[in-house]
Formats: sequence, structure tokens, C-alpha cells
Amino acid sequence: MSRVLRSFFASALTLCVLTSILPCRAAGPETSAAAFVLMEADSGRVLLARNETEELPIASTTKIMTAVVALEHSRLSDSVTVKREDLREGSSMYLAEGETLTMEALLYGLMLPSGNDAAECIASCCGGAPGRFVSWMNEKAAALGMTHTAYVNASGLDAEGHYSCALDMARLMAYAMRDPTFAQIVSSRTASVGARTMANHNKLLGSVGGCIGGKTGYTGAAGRTLVTCAERDGMRLVAVTLHDGNDWQDHAALYDYGFSAFRNERAVRRGDLCALCAVRGGEAVCVRLYAAEDFRLPLADGETPALRIEAPSAVRAPVRAGDVLGRAVVLLDGEEVGDAALIAGQSVGAAASAPAKGESLFDRLRAALR
Repeated sequence: MSRVLRSFFASALTLCVLTSILPCRAAGPETSAAAFVLMEADSGRVLLARNETEELPIASTTKIMTAVVALEHSRLSDSVTVKREDLREGSSMYLAEGETLTMEALLYGLMLPSGNDAAECIASCCGGAPGRFVSWMNEKAAALGMTHTAYVNASGLDAEGHYSCALDMARLMAYAMRDPTFAQIVSSRTASVGARTMANHNKLLGSVGGCIGGKTGYTGAAGRTLVTCAERDGMRLVAVTLHDGNDWQDHAALYDYGFSAFRNERAVRRGDLCALCAVRGGEAVCVRLYAAEDFRLPLADGETPALRIEAPSAVRAPVRAGDVLGRAVVLLDGEEVGDAALIAGQSVGAAASAPAKGESLFDRLRAALR
């Protein structure tokens, strides 16, 4: 056999072997978006993306942050009186000057019909002035690690220096959906406020299985923007598309891909014994370390996570049950994708006296593990 043929067959064999051991994942759908992300909400794992950190105008998807900040700086029962300066251009819940509503009613008007008037009214009520409220929005973005985001207003109207990226918006939506009030509002098809009946602009609530909320947006500069969330079989995904003229269909296709190509697996189970830690000067020679929480991760066929335990070899007494003494780090392809805290399973007081004469460390360890 010639050297060329031997080389060919060797390459073919290598390709076959690699194909058999590498994860087999279905190709993701094409989208019309300038930038998009499909992310698993709990772990934050990005399943599919393009141009996910590109800074772009985001239109009324801004109002997700407006709602988050309002919920954290006010009460739903707060009474709000509408001022003339709150009545802004664009989408509206049709507020009237001098009208008094609750903060809860304004939040429905903010998220369902995307009222710019509701956004301005919320900002001036919560912050005392829109500028202060916007500063809170930017502070919250920084706290959530949204490094490609800056806000100039609460409504999302086009403005210089007002932008975000698909990845930041996915992180924001995942955070917001943990708030039961926010989740209830964005999942509502309609809401009544006085004589008003407001319809949710999010068409996916009625057309995509498992869709549990979202926010639409449109301006001339931003084009169509859409942030949604869907849940099936215990796995929650967030989809974001920016400047996408085909956003409804693209979100449906992204969810069909994500829920079919990935399964939600438990990489760490709460209560699992993960390690032993020696206790110096304690009544017991060691303390058991247990996982304090579950950590679940979306995995494609052929993907297997690894676990790395990070904990001290020894601590000094006393130790209290529940003390955090380390973490179980979940790795995928060698990269850290999440963790779970490791806590002491029992209290260990300081020893009143030295161990009995003749009692070995092995004897004490064996007694501790009974």
C-alpha cells in the first residue's frame, strides 16, 4: 500500500473515532436577528448564540429592567398620581393627568401594552425623579454582571448611550422571572385597570408551548426586539433576539431546538456527601461536608459533566452545622459551569481535653464515621 493511501486510511479512521466519541448535537436554527441568545435560565448556560455581546438599541425590552427596579424599590399597593410630564410619546396605557393608580396597575400597563407613560410615571414615583430611577437601573445592571448595558431612560425610546446586548438581556430575564410578581404579570394575557382592558403584546403566550412570559419592543433604530421565557419538563429557557424582523418564528424555532437537543440533568444533588474535613482541636476528628443545593445543567447527548471538590483539608473547632466550608464545582469540557456550596453536616465543639491515651487518629476517625 502506498504512503498516500496509508495516510488516507489513517485519517479516515481518526475521523470515525472522533465522530463516535464527540457529542452529537443537532444543528441550531438560522435566525433573522442581528444578535440572539438561547440560554438555560437556572445554570446560565448559553445553548446557542450569535453576536451575543454586540451592543445594540433594545427598545421596550428596556422595561424588563424598569419593572425589576420598581418591584425592588416600591410596594404594589403604593398610590401613584399621574403628572403631565409622565405622558410621553409612543406606546401607551392611556394615562390621564391627575389620575391615581396603584403601582401594581402601572406595572401591568408597563409590561402588557408597553406603556411609555407607565414607565415615566413609575420612574418619577419611585425615584422622585426619572434620573435617579435610571441610575438605579444602571446599578442593577452592574450588579447582575450586565457589562454591555447602559440605560438613559425607563421606556426604551431611542437615545444616545442607551443599549444592551443579547447575552445581558438573557441574564436579566432569567433573574426577573425568579420574582413571582414579575412572572405573574408577564404571563397574563390580559389585565383590567379601571375601565381599561389591556392585552399582552407577546403573541408567543398563545402559540408556543410552555411560553411563560416575555417583552416585546420596537423603535426605528432598534427594529423589532423580543425577550421571552419558556419552560418544558422542568427546564426553563430564555430566548433573546435583537433587530429581528422574523422574531415570533425565530423564538419558536429556538425553543423547539433547545428543548429537543438538551436534557436537564442534575450534576449535584442536595444532601450528597461530597467530602470529609479534619477538625483540629475538636470533639470529633472530622466533619462531613454535604451539598447544600441541587445544581442542574442542560446537556446534549454525549456530554458528561465532571465534579471538582474545593474544600480545606482541615478547619479549627468549633464548627457549626450549616457552616459553608467549600464548594462542589461542576465542569464541562474542562470549564467551570456552576457550583454548589458544601456545608458542615454537624456541629463540632472544641475538645475539653486531649484524646484518651492510646487512642489513635484512625480510631477517632472510625468512631466519627459510625
